[in-house]
Amino acid sequence: MSLRKIFLSVFSLLALLLIWQVLATSLNSYTFPAPMLVVKVFWQACLTGQLPYHLGVTLLRLIVSFSIAMLLGCAIGIALGRKRDLDVFFDNWLVVFLNVPALVTIILCYVWFGLVESAAILAVVVNKLPNVIVTIREGTRTLDQDLMDMAKSYRLSKRKIFFEVIWPQLHPFMMGATRTGIALIWKIILVVELLGRSNGMGYQLHLFFQMFDVASILAYTLAFVAVIQLIEILILKPLDQRALRWRR
Repeated sequence: MSLRKIFLSVFSLLALLLIWQVLATSLNSYTFPAPMLVVKVFWQACLTGQLPYHLGVTLLRLIVSFSIAMLLGCAIGIALGRKRDLDVFFDNWLVVFLNVPALVTIILCYVWFGLVESAAILAVVVNKLPNVIVTIREGTRTLDQDLMDMAKSYRLSKRKIFFEVIWPQLHPFMMGATRTGIALIWKIILVVELLGRSNGMGYQLHLFFQMFDVASILAYTLAFVAVIQLIEILILKPLDQRALRWRR
């Protein structure tokens, strides 16, 4: 990253903090805390261990549900993209599940399976799965058939065809599904925890809401956003660059 981009990024963040501070000072309201108060609450929550614990619980749910949704979604999406009859048969199913509100799915999972961890994970997976399937299906439809025919003419194994021909073409769609998936899943998880779990970020935010503790709400939210950004910078971007190195 160039020095100009770094400067603009830092300046943008400082401008946001300045606007926040000015508004907090002008309003002088308990419901709109200043940045330093949020930082103080964040630090105290870290020292007590409450924030790391609940953040870790939510991240674990995110990793499990995201992994299941991506694995199933990629497998089903590729199958639908390659098999026309299968795609026609399940197309209406996808439309239905894409339009069912997340809140309805969460409530039904809790009613049918109880307030247990497996029901929480299932609710998140069911909400995310259709989006992954549709994204990967559309990517599969764009595969270059000439490359596929050439790979078959050279008698490449199915494994080589997948990793050398199919995967590079699907990569942009996979990364799109991954990034939107993380952004969507953690928001759904918060609702899942708010409605039926006794730990996690969503559960804590619900308690803070009842006490009108806006400083704690912002502290926990900023902590989770920071972790998601770290995942993007430390994991997703390096994977993206590694997968696309063949273009250089």
